[in-house]
Amino acid sequence: MNTTIAIPSTHPGGLDAQLGAHFGHCDLYTLVAIENGKIDKVTSLPSIDHAQGGCLAPVQHLAGNGVKVLIAGGMGLRPLMGFNQVGIDVYFGGTCRTVREAVDNFIAGRLPKFTNEYTCGGGGGR
Repeated sequence: MNTTIAIPSTHPGGLDAQLGAHFGHCDLYTLVAIENGKIDKVTSLPSIDHAQGGCLAPVQHLAGNGVKVLIAGGMGLRPLMGFNQVGIDVYFGGTCRTVREAVDNFIAGRLPKFTNEYTCGGGGGR
């Protein structure tokens, strides 16, 4: 498996960062490149404001930066549909505490796909 995962994170990002509660209102995104089922590279990507483009602005921001997978604890239905439209697979990581825990669970196949049942009303968490 070779892919780039984005995980909403708290400052300063990285594998030991806490997960951001809601993908669109996080401090930043930790990007993790996975090569052959292992962590290859870890970087960070600043989050962007919702003002221009509404809740779909972060979707386009991540897609434009090569993200193929998002692990999130919360999001509304509209951005989930946006991720599906741009080809980013979304997984529910709401029980994970750190980026490393979320990535390890993803690699092991223990995270469920993010479906409507995990969506919130938007705007800041479940």
